[in-house]
Amino acid sequence: MQLAEMNWCQVAALSKDTPWVFPVAAVEQHGHHLPVYTDSLLLGEIVRRVEFAMEDRIVIAPLQWLGNSDHHLDFPGTVSAAPRTYLDLLGGMVENALMHGFRRIVFLNGHGGNDVPGRQAVFEARQRHRQRSDLLLLFATYWHLADLAAADAATFRQSQMGHACEWETSMILRLNPRLVGKIDSLETVEHRGAFEPASRAWITKDITAKGHIGEPSAATAEKGEVLFRTFAEGAVRMLERVVAWDGRSWKG
Repeated sequence: MQLAEMNWCQVAALSKDTPWVFPVAAVEQHGHHLPVYTDSLLLGEIVRRVEFAMEDRIVIAPLQWLGNSDHHLDFPGTVSAAPRTYLDLLGGMVENALMHGFRRIVFLNGHGGNDVPGRQAVFEARQRHRQRSDLLLLFATYWHLADLAAADAATFRQSQMGHACEWETSMILRLNPRLVGKIDSLETVEHRGAFEPASRAWITKDITAKGHIGEPSAATAEKGEVLFRTFAEGAVRMLERVVAWDGRSWKG
C-alpha cells in the first residue's frame, strides 16, 4: 500500500501491526557518469518491486530524497541535511507513526551516508519509548539484506557497494541507460583504506577526484537486473520477518 494514495480514514482502519516502511535515499553527486538522483532512483525501483511482492501487507511512505550527504558537498549538485538535522528528521518520522498507533517501523535505506545517523535515530527512539515492549524499530540498508554471492547469471568484479560503481552503474543501465555517461575510460578507485578495521573520518575528495569509488567500467544492464532482483528479494525476506514478528520477543 502506498501511503500517498490513501486517505486518513483508510490509514486509521489499518491494523496497528501493519509495518510502516520509510524509504530514505539522497540527492548527491555520482561521479562524471551518473545523475545526482541515482540513490533515489535505485531505491525507488527496489521499493516498487517490494510493494508488488508484498501487496497489501505493508504501508510504504513516499521516498525521502533528502539524505545526509555532507561528505559529498565539495561536488556541485549535492543537497544534504547535516548529520544532527537528518537524525532529528528520521526521529520525527518515527514519532509520527507512533502517534498514529503503529508499532512496526522500518527505514529502508539506499544511501551509505544515511547509515550511521539512521541507526542512531532508531536507537534514540527506543530510548525515548523504553517503557514499551511492543515496538519494532529497524533501519536497514538494502545492499546489506542479500548475499550477492548467491546470485546467478552474472559475474561481479566488486564484492561490496561503492559509489557510482559497478553496482550502481549497472542498476542505472538497467533502469534508464540514457542517464549513464561514458564509462569505458573510468579508472578503478579502491574502496579500502590503510587503517581498516578502524573507522576513519573522511570526505569524498579524500578518496576520489572524479567522485566515483569502485569499478564503473565493469557495469552492464544484465548485472543491474541481477542486483535489483537480489536486493528486492532480500528486502522482502526482511519485511516478511517484520510481518511475522510476535509483537513481543527480542529474537523475532
